[in-house]
Amino acid sequence: MQLFDYFRSSASYRVRIALNLKGLDCEQVGVNLLKGEHKGEEHLTRNPQGFVPALALDSGEILTQSLAIIEYLEEVYPAVALLPQDAIGRARVRALAQLIACDIHPVDNLRVLKYLTGELGVSEEQKTRWYQHWIEEGFKALETRLSENETGTFCHGDSPTLADICLAPQIFNAQRFNVDLTPFPRIMAIHQAFEALDAFKDARPENQPDAG
Repeated sequence: MQLFDYFRSSASYRVRIALNLKGLDCEQVGVNLLKGEHKGEEHLTRNPQGFVPALALDSGEILTQSLAIIEYLEEVYPAVALLPQDAIGRARVRALAQLIACDIHPVDNLRVLKYLTGELGVSEEQKTRWYQHWIEEGFKALETRLSENETGTFCHGDSPTLADICLAPQIFNAQRFNVDLTPFPRIMAIHQAFEALDAFKDARPENQPDAG
């Protein structure tokens, strides 16, 4: 398999964690978003949206969208499960993951920020406050959800799930943009737990071959 990604892409970061947790070998191929490589014809043939990640399978198929890729990996490589066995548990984990991946991340990603500062003329200070606001709003709801009994060492129980996979990149982003995380002790306790795992540490942006 080949993973076409960008070292600081949150969606790519998720897939790297999933691959690591499942112990799957995958060649990484960098697609530099800042240089516009995602808009080139070569990458657009992989993903017409021009997004990363894209996972090229040995069979030739190319998968896109991080949550879809991770669900594929879960189905094909079920060892080291990333979803609970029970239907209610799976629904809870997916809801936590989507709270982050669908409601926080999209309004703070690179193309939105570039539109804010470019087309709309927003200042860097205003852009940063925009970024911080949406993480803070999302984390307030997530912190409440994590007070539920199903939460353990990790977002759901005592082993990492899809929810933790989505949370790790969002905490990285929050720290990068100087979000005050002290109001979110449950989130940060879970962060401390998964950051102790090599699968999460090795997936961090600074540890990628294209980090610069």
